[in-house]
Amino acid sequence: MASQTKLKILNDPIYGFITIPNERIFRIIEHPYFQRLRRISQMGLSYLVYPGAHHTRFHHALGCVHLMQKAMRVLRYKGVEISENEEEALLIAILMHDIGHGPFSHAMEHSLVEGVDHETISLLFMEEMNSKFNQSLTLAIKIFKGTYDRKFMNQLISSQMDMDRLDYLKRDSFYTGAVEGNINSERLITMLNVVNDELVVEEKGIYSVEKFLIGRRLMYWQVYLHKTSLVAEQLLIRVLKRAKELIEKGEKLNASGSLMYFLENKISRDDFDSKTLEMFSRLDDNDVISAMKDWMYSDDFVLSNLCEMIINRNLLKVKIKKNRPSREKLEKRSLALQKKYNITEKEASYFVFEGEIANLAYKKEKDNINILHKNGKINDVVKVSDQFNLKALTNTVTKYYMCYPKVKD
Repeated sequence: MASQTKLKILNDPIYGFITIPNERIFRIIEHPYFQRLRRISQMGLSYLVYPGAHHTRFHHALGCVHLMQKAMRVLRYKGVEISENEEEALLIAILMHDIGHGPFSHAMEHSLVEGVDHETISLLFMEEMNSKFNQSLTLAIKIFKGTYDRKFMNQLISSQMDMDRLDYLKRDSFYTGAVEGNINSERLITMLNVVNDELVVEEKGIYSVEKFLIGRRLMYWQVYLHKTSLVAEQLLIRVLKRAKELIEKGEKLNASGSLMYFLENKISRDDFDSKTLEMFSRLDDNDVISAMKDWMYSDDFVLSNLCEMIINRNLLKVKIKKNRPSREKLEKRSLALQKKYNITEKEASYFVFEGEIANLAYKKEKDNINILHKNGKINDVVKVSDQFNLKALTNTVTKYYMCYPKVKD
């Protein structure tokens, strides 16, 4: 049943009232593909560390629309021409930029689908919606893909200082309480301009850009790469991997129809037809949580323990170091576990493993954040900044982690 009164204004805890500008965008938001984002956590399992981090991809997408409206007002005021068609296309592209995320956001890309990232699935959703909306999303898709001839429009959607980053840093900072990410997105947008069809930041916005880059780096270490979030996501990836293995062996597991479809089939980019997309659109966090609650009581030692660890937040111990852990350390932990529970080396590898995490706040080669000086010169922010830290932010910092059970004697 269609609602009689159209909700055109939403109240957001970050920006206050967000206005939905027209009927078509409202109808996209109303579509089941988009409503599903209400059931996809923006920060995966980070709520196991930051209890407030229960906000969703739905929140984030609407926040991005609000910032995009602000950016277009600023640019038009400075004489940048943006037609009504381009305006709508920019709002649709930013609204749908994350529509391809699966349950718990990133864990899905490494387990249920094989090497298909959320950007690819977002594009498939946009193309599917385009056929349902009488090809009215064609320009939005061009901008999203970066094939439209006005480069700055794609930069507003996807670059090193796009509307996506300006919203998620501020939003994630708000919901986690980690104030380091509380950037001044409104001021950054006010400083935007366009020169030679590329996005630039006016010189007086340089300190806001510095704070944005440093805030992003700190949010990565403190929140996104927090060791507890990291181990929880690794456990989730292993839960889905183990469930797939057991089903391949012919074991019976309970799960929703949509989750079972991805557990029973090997899905790569070539398999993503409209049936697969439809099944994907029915998947959300609830399918996975519900399955894990059931699998906690599985006869399989690996699956039941992995699920119990996530559901009851009884996670593995994590050590993060500058150097990769030695093979001997891993083997020692693995052998102790095999002996204690009489399990195989392969089963123990689900609980004892290592990996690496990398933090790069600013990539020098890709879509630089350019500063526009009063004399018209344009330079990369790193060259202009007197903030010594910014140079350091262009280096990738890699750390290594090792996970193993808290074995009680």
